[in-house]
Amino acid sequence: MNMEPMKYKAYLLSNFKTIPQLEKMNAEDIEAIEVVGNVLPFKVNNYVINELIDWDNYKTDPIFRLTFPQKEMLSHTDYELMRKTLQNTQDKAKLKEIANKIRYKLNPHPAGQMELNVPSVGEHKLPGVQHKYDQTALFFPSSGQTCHSYCTFCFRWAQFVGMDDMKFAMRETDLLVQYLEEHQEVTDLLFTGGDPMIMSYKVFSQYITPFLSQDNKTNIQTIRIGTKSLGFWPYKFLTDADADDFIALFKKIVDSGINLSIMAHFNHPNELKTQAVQEAVKVILATGAQIRTQSPLIKGINNSADVWAHMWREQVNMGMIPYYMFVERDTGAQHYFEVPLEQAWYIFRKAYQQVSGICRTVRGPSMSCTPGKVQILGVTEIEKNGKMQKAFALRMIQGRNPNWVGKVFFAKYDSKASWMDDLQPFYGNEFFFNEELREMIQNAG
Repeated sequence: MNMEPMKYKAYLLSNFKTIPQLEKMNAEDIEAIEVVGNVLPFKVNNYVINELIDWDNYKTDPIFRLTFPQKEMLSHTDYELMRKTLQNTQDKAKLKEIANKIRYKLNPHPAGQMELNVPSVGEHKLPGVQHKYDQTALFFPSSGQTCHSYCTFCFRWAQFVGMDDMKFAMRETDLLVQYLEEHQEVTDLLFTGGDPMIMSYKVFSQYITPFLSQDNKTNIQTIRIGTKSLGFWPYKFLTDADADDFIALFKKIVDSGINLSIMAHFNHPNELKTQAVQEAVKVILATGAQIRTQSPLIKGINNSADVWAHMWREQVNMGMIPYYMFVERDTGAQHYFEVPLEQAWYIFRKAYQQVSGICRTVRGPSMSCTPGKVQILGVTEIEKNGKMQKAFALRMIQGRNPNWVGKVFFAKYDSKASWMDDLQPFYGNEFFFNEELREMIQNAG
């Protein structure tokens, strides 16, 4: 299947007939969709294509970069390997073999998700549950393991590429409920995925019903729903066939005395501009639910203090609560999207300075790494060995051991560091949590 670029473009256009805007793209960008999209997940819907992307300036458009694969998301070597394989064969088994070879190099499950977070009930592992922090359990319903569109930076990309050994999913709630009954320390249950709001009302309500029953013996006080649907498909709450059912369910949850928080993923203020998303936010808030917003800091999409300040202000004006700015995780195409920690802190600080106190509910920049959520407080100078030396000031917002929470600690300054693993302790040979973390890893193994 050796083709010249324009023939290659024609071939790909014939396979993406639902995206006529691809006619505006050059052959190299079209090729990248096919090549990278055979390794990392690619899915986009008409709402994103027609209402969010400026196709006359698609190369720099943040939502295009958020949803369409880019050539540089793979290393040059891996890109060429996949490209040549696609040129030489259409054998699905061979393509999957090569794709998997690349995928396994991209740290598909960061921060000990597989090794440390999966709990058990008796002898039964709960493959669709993660319990990293005492108060919060994550639930991955099997019917929610896709999204309306995929984000190119997604740290859970491994859920969507057809590799079952990389996937979190759980079909039944019985064991989940039993686990939560046995672990009364868990007050918050987060439905995540994928995107739980990809499910129909009939399916999703079955997961919720046990917690609204009079027989509920869990200590769940807050239900969270992690979703990108407000950014990628707000019609879920407006005109979908079961939209009214979902809104009624949200109100039922709130009326039962359980807090409901929609953990909305917005990565750029352009996602807030349509009438559909504005109406969907109003409808949800009218049920008594809260909407908290979060996003990683992503190079080429939102690595600007002005963008973040604008986004936080718009979110507050719409009635939402800015919650987290995350650091791009060490998985997938991190090399393409990462922002050095010092720059991340600078962007956060400059954005924070531009907004009033009502927007300053947001926390960050935060790294969701193996020991917990680590916040970058800033770059400072500390005396050591009689000399003033630059250092990162860090704080543990959340930790595998609750005794770690709130602790401030220091790391050696490194202008190139972009993740926790890049940092070295400022004092001594290791960070305060390292010895206990090693014991946790050993016990889990």
